[in-house]
Amino acid sequence: MKLTKEHIQELYAFTRNHYVYHYDLQTELVDHLANDIETILQEQPNLSFEDARDQSFKKFGVFGFMDVVEQRQKAMNKRYYNYLLSELKQWFSIPKIVITLTMFLMFYTAFTSRFAQYFFFITFGVLAIWTLYKSIQLNREFRRRSELSNKKWLLEELIFKQAGSVGIVFLSQFYNIFTWSDVFISNSKLVVLTAAVFTLFYLINYISFKLIPEKAETLLNTTYPEYSM
Repeated sequence: MKLTKEHIQELYAFTRNHYVYHYDLQTELVDHLANDIETILQEQPNLSFEDARDQSFKKFGVFGFMDVVEQRQKAMNKRYYNYLLSELKQWFSIPKIVITLTMFLMFYTAFTSRFAQYFFFITFGVLAIWTLYKSIQLNREFRRRSELSNKKWLLEELIFKQAGSVGIVFLSQFYNIFTWSDVFISNSKLVVLTAAVFTLFYLINYISFKLIPEKAETLLNTTYPEYSM
């Protein structure tokens, strides 16, 4: 028995009812269920569509689709961070390495000046404000895109909602950084490390909050051939 379009739509609703909210994951599961249901109905032609569907669903085990969803989320997280790493590497090769070195030297000069502690907190404050502002902005953009398309894509959510997660972790250490700030800037070796860390986090935030979201359409169309359909 070949499943109808109505059956396919029922399967999409079935995945949503079982807590699968991203369209790409729904599509993957619907394809799997549809193929399995057709096989079951060929072997047991007297079975109803619903019974065949439930029989297929039981094969996913006690946790249903959750294991599959978790695996796909891990895979897509890895893909996202590969994008980020690929962009980051460009800032350590010609010609962008010139900008990276300039940033590092600016931080190093600021942190070795007599106003080092002021520069330290100004630099941290700028990063904090940028992170919070862009996080709010990208979250709003994600909601707007979701409302327009009526679909959620896992990679799209990572691009617009997970942006800057490394920077946010860095900002969460504010108390420790505040406590140890004088140590960081009073030791010449630690000053080099501090300047390097700030350079790295500024680059990561710029890439995750600015560059990758600007390339979202290209990345989504490359990952999902059906995205622009």
